[in-house]
Amino acid sequence: MKLKGEIDIYTAAEFKKQLNTAIDEGRGDLHLDCSELQYMDSTGLGVLIGALKRMKEQDRNIYLANLKPNVRKLFSITGLDKIFILEV
Repeated sequence: MKLKGEIDIYTAAEFKKQLNTAIDEGRGDLHLDCSELQYMDSTGLGVLIGALKRMKEQDRNIYLANLKPNVRKLFSITGLDKIFILEV
């Protein structure tokens, strides 16, 4: 799944819907390509945390790849870089 643009309070509901669909339809781990993700706020982080909780209940994981420095910093500051698997 490829993330694009900004994930914030205005786009979080649609992001959650798409993420839940991907979780429901998939069987393995979820890989998110963030190469075109420009910005994420706490609302977006909340959606991701909720999705990760659902995935962990099924012994599955979420991988985030190609994070831009500003988004990677957000994960680092919040400590979520220890919970999510961040790929280069």
